[in-house]
Amino acid sequence: MTPKEALRTYFGYDAFRPLQEEIITSVLEGKDTLALLPTGGGKSLCFQIPALVQQTLCLVITPLIALMNDQVEHLLACDIRAAAIYTGMSYEKQRVALDNCQFGPYRFLYISPERLESADFRKRLAQLPIGLIAVDEAHCVSQWGYDFRPSYLRIAQVWDSLPKDRHIPVLALTATATPEVQQDIMDKLSPASGGHDWQVFKQSFQRDNLRYVVRACQDAEDKKQQILRIINGVPGTGIIYVRNRKRSKELSEWLQQQGVSADCYHAGLSSAERALRQKYWLENRTRVLVCTNAFGMGIDKADVRFVVHHDLPDSVEAYFQEAGRAGRDKGLAYCVLLYAKEDKATVLRRVPTNFPPQTFIDRVYMSLSNHFEVGEGSGLGHTFTLHMSDFIEIYRLPVLETYSALHLLSQAGWIHFEEEQEMQAMVRIRVQRRDLYDYNLNDEQDALMHELMRRYTGIFTDLQYISDFDHKTLVSLAQRGIITYIPKTSACSVTYTRERAAEVFIPVSIYDERREQYATRLQSILGYAEQASGEAPEDLQRNEQYLLAYFGEGGTHTT
Repeated sequence: MTPKEALRTYFGYDAFRPLQEEIITSVLEGKDTLALLPTGGGKSLCFQIPALVQQTLCLVITPLIALMNDQVEHLLACDIRAAAIYTGMSYEKQRVALDNCQFGPYRFLYISPERLESADFRKRLAQLPIGLIAVDEAHCVSQWGYDFRPSYLRIAQVWDSLPKDRHIPVLALTATATPEVQQDIMDKLSPASGGHDWQVFKQSFQRDNLRYVVRACQDAEDKKQQILRIINGVPGTGIIYVRNRKRSKELSEWLQQQGVSADCYHAGLSSAERALRQKYWLENRTRVLVCTNAFGMGIDKADVRFVVHHDLPDSVEAYFQEAGRAGRDKGLAYCVLLYAKEDKATVLRRVPTNFPPQTFIDRVYMSLSNHFEVGEGSGLGHTFTLHMSDFIEIYRLPVLETYSALHLLSQAGWIHFEEEQEMQAMVRIRVQRRDLYDYNLNDEQDALMHELMRRYTGIFTDLQYISDFDHKTLVSLAQRGIITYIPKTSACSVTYTRERAAEVFIPVSIYDERREQYATRLQSILGYAEQASGEAPEDLQRNEQYLLAYFGEGGTHTT
């Protein structure tokens, strides 16, 4: 089967998008490949087609559970076998997924980079018939990138678990990367022994159908009026990005009062609520979605006519990626950044907020250890559920600085911190199987207990993640002492990756250098806003040239 035959057979398309075929050919030739395709450029097909043509297993490393689940569901709908392993899955489900990939006709296994930290998983990895490794959002591997994630550095460990007698190609994919970040990606994803000769494919960041606009505003009230003018002046659906959950709710409610079909979207909503709001927007039942940066990745809506940024993002990369969700259907679309002079001071305050003093970071670490009752010299490998609101209130900590401190501790290797996510419900049966008959269970309780015992073999000894069970029946069983039941909840998680120390220190390479990089990126997005909102008439071509130059594509960029 040729790539074009696979494209038509499995996905129903007759032709590839620009650069897709060249990238696929490079991968099929066994070459390590870095592909830079803009948002909506069709990155997934670049690893899906080679795996289907060669009938091999592709290991896909991607950062978002929601994104991997969406892709697995899409592949299954196309009659392609695929599996995903992620936080919250029971051991039994993980084992079945790995068995299917080892012995069954499975073509894709999706994992998060954190999964590679498991020694058990790496042992199983050596037994899988992997023919291709795809690293999505590859800019996360670079310490010079805007979205660096320490877990991505562990991807290089995968080479220690794979056969040494054959070369398994790597396909690294990203939408935004400066020349410096591109080189860092290739360096970090190559094994220490070398032997990787990278092919780089870069589609132009220029998109002729997008108009990059910066609107000078007097204040926050003026921004609301500007947004209303854009909505009334540009037909079609749109996205409005804001910095925090509170603003997304307030602005969406204000738009509703003005007669606009709008809703908000942020990570504080339940997964079911987020899915519903996203569905209504995709189906055009909601016209405008006011959201934080929790929204957008993996969203495939072609007819977005405008993307408005109410607040400045942290970098040109983040802005370009979010703005690029407009106009994927090649139709005219507007990317509007709203900027008031008072925004500059607000933006610059993000530097000390994101990089609080070392003494504060140490305070957060000690508070964390006291909260979990982890003594010095202990804690290694233990994972705890962290309810941030309780933690912050108990220890009287500032919210944003505390999140920043936890991320810095994670980057420095003291802990592994995962921000708020929905945790599956957990159950353990507390009584012996033979004693269940003494409890006089009703029909619903009896049926549920039998199903629990059938599905989860270790449920008498350990808490098991469960799904699809009636909450009220579980509560009634817990009240009678028959089970331990932890309902589904949203919380952060903290894993100690070192034994608790008497004090912590963040290395200069993590603290000082990244602080400077972050400040430089803020100056770049400020420079874009200020040069376009000055006294001279706005030049849309100049705006685009500024953005393109940032990524090394023509012109000269200065900060």
